[in-house]
Amino acid sequence: MQTSCFKTYDVRGKVPQQLNTLIAYEIGRAYASELAAKKVAVGHDIRLTGPEITEALIKGLNDQGCDVVHIGQCGTEEIYFAAQTLDIDGGICVTASHNPKEYNGMKFVKKNAQPITETQLANIKYLAESRTYPTVSKKGNVEYISIAENYKAHLLSYINIEVLKPLKVVVNAGNGGAGAIIDLLEDALPFEFIKLQHDANGHFPQGVPNPLLPENRQITAQAVIDHKANLGIAWDGDFDRCFFFDETGNFVEGYYMVALLAAAMLEKQPKQNIVYDPRLYWNTLEVVKNSGGQAHVSKTGHAFIKQTMREKDALYGGEMSAHHYFRDFAYCDNGNIPWLILVEYLSQSDRSLSQLVAQQQAEFPCSGERNFTVSDVQNVLDKISRCYQQQAIKVDTIDGISMEFENWRFNVRASNTEPLLRLNVETRADAELLKQKTAELAAVIEDK
Repeated sequence: MQTSCFKTYDVRGKVPQQLNTLIAYEIGRAYASELAAKKVAVGHDIRLTGPEITEALIKGLNDQGCDVVHIGQCGTEEIYFAAQTLDIDGGICVTASHNPKEYNGMKFVKKNAQPITETQLANIKYLAESRTYPTVSKKGNVEYISIAENYKAHLLSYINIEVLKPLKVVVNAGNGGAGAIIDLLEDALPFEFIKLQHDANGHFPQGVPNPLLPENRQITAQAVIDHKANLGIAWDGDFDRCFFFDETGNFVEGYYMVALLAAAMLEKQPKQNIVYDPRLYWNTLEVVKNSGGQAHVSKTGHAFIKQTMREKDALYGGEMSAHHYFRDFAYCDNGNIPWLILVEYLSQSDRSLSQLVAQQQAEFPCSGERNFTVSDVQNVLDKISRCYQQQAIKVDTIDGISMEFENWRFNVRASNTEPLLRLNVETRADAELLKQKTAELAAVIEDK
């Protein structure tokens, strides 16, 4: 059995070439064996191949003696919720997030929604390949349940509904799964929702939902302008990431949202720990300090962020890629808690979203993440080190290479999920320097 669908953190591949029902069945048996799981939650996103992959996965789990709680069509965060609130040993979401429609995959967690380790994932891969499973005395069963009302109550627990103003909010699910959560919450909130690409459609008629791609942002931006909305929100397919647009239709970089959400949460719960990733952070450090919190760096990636969150018992953690993590959500990432916290914050502020982030954007302008396809990642990283390390005030290698200078800094790192080199640059209140240094580093990377 070929297992090229196993990646650094999860399983992801083309169906049926890299992931199919036969492979899904073996993964089910391997997961149950590796974790000695007696009962797990399983669900799938809106992809057309989700039900058949899920059915095969469940059969594998059952054949290895593991009972399954099937929660149906869902987002990754709902599997996280099930794993932390039900008396079970873990959960699996059948999803390929923002990958093209011909892909599918799986994300795994253990009891209390803890991420599985790289070693455990490697062991699952080995067991699936070798098909060497312990003998079990009896097969497991399947139970079909809905967690919707409990999940709704949990999401609403993050805000005080009484203080909410009747905002107008554009929501773009991208034909992924987020629309179902909006519908679930709508009757409890005083908002007018303008719904775009709202219905789940695994054919992805408007393209795969991935608001990180600039070409996918225009419809949300224009709707905010046309409807004179207070803000816009867009999600990826399994809605574990959410992205924001201000009232003028401008996309707000995830970097600035990390600091804004940290400030909002510290206002309610002061003197707490906040976790950030090392790509861009000057603004986050400034805001967290001024808000009375303590900031702690973590290597990029959900497994690393969650580990640091647990070690520091952090209230909140944020990545500039729009993953937001919460202590009260078992330190997991969630794509709906952030916008709920934001609309409460906006309701209690006399400033708009653009005004709330304007000072941050001016004081710490950033390049946004630039991606480069290179043939030899290490060679490029070595070349960058040679070019800049003599001038740098500070150098760290917690994640790729970060170098800090008097008025600017950069991070360049290999992607964990794609064959890309990722570059981020920020400056201190100097947009022209930002433009200059971003172009300069791009030229070094591209060897021009």
